[in-house]
Amino acid sequence: MSGRPSVWLRVVVPTALILIWLVLAGIGGPTFGKLSGVSSNDQAAFLPASAESTEVQDWQKRFTDSQAVPAIVVIQSESALTPSDLAALADLGPKLGAVHGVQAPESGQSTSVAGPIPSQDGRAVEFIVPVADTNNVKTVVADLRGVLKSELPAGTQGWVTGPAGLTADLVNAFGGIDGILLFVAVGAVFVILLLVYRALLLPFLVLLTSVFALCAAILVVYLFALWGWIKLSGQSQGILSILVIGAATDYSLLLVARYREALEQNESRWTAILKAWRAAFEPILASGATVILALLCLLFSDLNSNKSLGPIAAIGIVFSLLSALTLLPTLLAVFGRAAFWPFRPKYAGAEHAHDHTHESAEGVAGLEGIRGVWRRVGLLIARRPRVTWIVSFVVLVACAFGLTQLKANGVEQTALVLSQSDAVDGQKVLAKHFDAGSGAPVLIVAKEADGDAVLAAAKQNDGIATATLYAGNVRPAQPGQATPAPVVKDGRVLIQATLKAQPDSSAAEQVVRDLRRDLPASGSGVLVGGVTAIALDTNDTAQSDLLRIIPIVLLVILLVLMLLLRSILAPVLLIGSVVLSYAAALGVSALVFDHLFRFPGADASVPLFGFVFLVALGVDYNIFLMTRVREESLRLGTRPGILRGLGMTGSVITSAGVVLAATFAALAVIPILFLVQIAFIVAFGVLLDTVLVRSLLVPAVSYDVGRAIWWPSKLWRAEPER
Repeated sequence: MSGRPSVWLRVVVPTALILIWLVLAGIGGPTFGKLSGVSSNDQAAFLPASAESTEVQDWQKRFTDSQAVPAIVVIQSESALTPSDLAALADLGPKLGAVHGVQAPESGQSTSVAGPIPSQDGRAVEFIVPVADTNNVKTVVADLRGVLKSELPAGTQGWVTGPAGLTADLVNAFGGIDGILLFVAVGAVFVILLLVYRALLLPFLVLLTSVFALCAAILVVYLFALWGWIKLSGQSQGILSILVIGAATDYSLLLVARYREALEQNESRWTAILKAWRAAFEPILASGATVILALLCLLFSDLNSNKSLGPIAAIGIVFSLLSALTLLPTLLAVFGRAAFWPFRPKYAGAEHAHDHTHESAEGVAGLEGIRGVWRRVGLLIARRPRVTWIVSFVVLVACAFGLTQLKANGVEQTALVLSQSDAVDGQKVLAKHFDAGSGAPVLIVAKEADGDAVLAAAKQNDGIATATLYAGNVRPAQPGQATPAPVVKDGRVLIQATLKAQPDSSAAEQVVRDLRRDLPASGSGVLVGGVTAIALDTNDTAQSDLLRIIPIVLLVILLVLMLLLRSILAPVLLIGSVVLSYAAALGVSALVFDHLFRFPGADASVPLFGFVFLVALGVDYNIFLMTRVREESLRLGTRPGILRGLGMTGSVITSAGVVLAATFAALAVIPILFLVQIAFIVAFGVLLDTVLVRSLLVPAVSYDVGRAIWWPSKLWRAEPER
């Protein structure tokens, strides 16, 4: 370590590492724009095969070969529509049907578009347009809106809504993930790094490390999605970018802090980087492994969107670790002290490395050489440890009471997009003039012998406007004509029931619950599905996932901490602190969502995602702190070691928390309710954990407990009480 490293270590290894990362970035970077081609935002694709709505979807495919998604075109007139107006609007049907991507008409039909269907109040009509090209719903809906814009008669307004319209607007809202999100996140991190380091080159080296990690992760995720190994969605794509940038930067901050210390104690930059790498390796690896294992716990989820996010995000953390432990050390070694210009760390000599060991900081051991705010925090903890942690605990508990206001049982699909949406506006007009469930019926599968009884029972539900047996793609029977015979597949019939309420509303979900409860009395084996049932099953599955995954994540993290700290008591206290921090963050978020942002509620997956990110990332900072505390405790004793560890890591961990909070806050630029809520929960939670939990609660509790914090390790037994 004291001599000059060999040419192999100084030239060959750094050159090879830089070339490897350049190749990964060169291939992975262009892949970023291809992710949308292998991602899906279809809610049904993420349900487990055992869900009732999934079974109904499988049955539906047997009744019709068409996988078309209905788009509802609603046209509203300023005055009552006359017969001549309706005749003029009838010409619009074939024009809508001629749009590329709309299902082709069957033999004997001029168009596959149903309509115009007039409303009872005579002020509106609707067309049901089956969109067959489900891979390009956004383009098809845009063309339909183009037809309306050019062909609508004077005095009328038109909207494209329904499942296809809402899906198109959701895809449009996710459009910023490919560019705007990354630009905002990287820009925010760059500004923070400039303020932290007050150096010109170092922020670029750290950001380069993060961006290269993201490029490599994107390449692997793209290939896995292309091969069908994982299901990629817009939300997991956005979270991947944010998580990699934030995590890689956090790991880099810890390594850079150790490197600066080593440069002050070693004249050789090569010796300094080797010492810094050895000191930072264990906490960085432990932190990354903790996050990876926590994310992989999502594989126990029944909801495929949660299950897929686990390996996707874990891939991102793997490359964050690799880049922080290989690429960044190489770049730091190459540039040496010049990376910190204009404030280069000066070599003070190894003999001065611990020259403050026996000095006193106002009579408190462990704070020697610590200055500024962390010296004051250390003095507070040393003099009033119990008061400090009790006050911190009470503040967190008070914040956690906001959990009683959390409404995380799902929201209407029309509330998912926070920006202006033509489909949302159209849905309101549709509900004003028609049964709101038009175009998105409840689908009921029953045995052929029970078909009529089940149909009659469905009609008796107050939430059902109309219900009919599916008779194929035929026009409804006119008065005096015979009712077409229902289609029978494998001894089953399909019933289509139109809801009175909006299909994605809580009222509609309650109708589905009621049907599932009541219809089995009319026939065994009845299944209830459709768009509303898919949303209902998604919410129910997400809530059950929360109860299943939380204990698994806590157990995994507890075991990692026990192995890392060689203790039982310290990990238990750390786990308790991050759980309390999570509850406090979620409680404050619930109050903000309800009373400041006026959100209608939250996606059922929000608490689970918030838990996984906050607990895993919150433990990260405790790992950074407690590994340094343990290192200092071996040299100074537990209580001085706690103060010393806090003082030495205070600035870097706070900086890491601010960086991670800023990157997750960048998710708010995407106008999707789920992402905005995750952005606030994680950003606020990370800051709360960094400022209060890791700076005051954990060190104060540890100081109050003393050397028993290391029970039952050798450090607890060997160290005399101080």
